[in-house]
Amino acid sequence: MATKEILAQLQTLSNEKTYAHNKKVGAGDNQFGVKMGDIRNIAKKIKRDHKLGLELWQTKNIDARLLAILIIDPNKLSIKELEQMVKSIDFAPIADWFNSYIIKDNPNKDLLREKWIDSDNKWIARAGWSLLAGKIARDAESLDLSAILDRIESEMLNAEPEVQWTMNTALAQVGINFPEHRARAISIGEKLGIYRDYPVSKGCTSPFAPIWINEMVSRQKT
Repeated sequence: MATKEILAQLQTLSNEKTYAHNKKVGAGDNQFGVKMGDIRNIAKKIKRDHKLGLELWQTKNIDARLLAILIIDPNKLSIKELEQMVKSIDFAPIADWFNSYIIKDNPNKDLLREKWIDSDNKWIARAGWSLLAGKIARDAESLDLSAILDRIESEMLNAEPEVQWTMNTALAQVGINFPEHRARAISIGEKLGIYRDYPVSKGCTSPFAPIWINEMVSRQKT
């Protein structure tokens, strides 16, 4: 299936509410506003098509890029290609899908985390902190959690909003998974106040770290 055919198919699935929501959370005009479920359904039919995925990515269309993430073969991307792709991101949901489906299980993820977390590029740094949050949750044995909390406490308030989001995730993961660091993680969250007043839909957990930590810990006890 050709890129033009895919774009035409995506256009037929345009949804006004999705388009408006995307605009509200930072999307530009290069989009059709396709529902995530519809994008996933197309990906299931295509399955893995690395060449097509790369072509769709180059369009910079939001819906095409989300689809591309699902059909690209992550193992065929070099570190240089990964960096170029992350730097070209300009929409947070794309960054999150890219982190989840392309970067999270990359065999070079530790190297990428160590390199990216200090980047001046906000999307690269966001990805680096996302990798760190994942390592804290799943494999933190080699990490200095006290030093990580020191850095979050000193840097998160002045970080770019895109980076704050995944730094905050790292903060919450420390508090959720490590009782010996929980009080300090909560204290840092209270002190910085980031996402304290973040609007949350009914039934969803607030991203405000103290609330997030306490909610997840309470679930562990049930």
